[in-house]
Amino acid sequence: MSHRDLTYLNNNRIIYRRYSSDIPTSSNSWGWYYANGTYGYYALFNNKAKINTIRSLKWHLLTLWYLNPELDNDKFKILTEYICYKQNGFVTFSIGTKLINQVADDVFKQDLDTPPKNRQRKIVFKDSSGLSTTEKLKIVGKIIGGAKGVKQDDIYEAMLYIHEQEIITIPKIAKALKCTTRTIYRKLNNELNEEKQLLNKQYEKV
Repeated sequence: MSHRDLTYLNNNRIIYRRYSSDIPTSSNSWGWYYANGTYGYYALFNNKAKINTIRSLKWHLLTLWYLNPELDNDKFKILTEYICYKQNGFVTFSIGTKLINQVADDVFKQDLDTPPKNRQRKIVFKDSSGLSTTEKLKIVGKIIGGAKGVKQDDIYEAMLYIHEQEIITIPKIAKALKCTTRTIYRKLNNELNEEKQLLNKQYEKV
């Protein structure tokens, strides 16, 4: 559902998804559950939302370099140019050559010893699970909704799966997590609300 041209990445074996190396609480035919969450699951370009800020662009590029540390400066710049080329469907804005080179240089100077900041995930589905979005949401609701207390990361997790097929709303999040809308409103901070609006905006453009 990425609606992006991933040809260059696939042909050059650029890694943009990686399962977590953390030990899961439970393993299932559809994927893994981490009771305390995991930061090790990276899934770039896995939803419809595109890169719409320089800050987001730098995070995506840093993550790509972190997942592909064998890239030298020249290959990384080629990858950066590919991601920044608007027609390839990764970004929402046009970027000049000078800024592209500056961004590539800034990112390439970063230290890879520390993993890029990543969202915590509790449920990770295998790419080969074959589950529909509805089926995924049922699993999310059964596991996370059945746990004690809904957390902000749980809301984000539900938002991502709702986003796969429809506009995100508070009632839909509450239904997925089996809690009241009041609980969602109480937990929905500014960052999550902005993310919700961004995802919905991207959904409307597709």
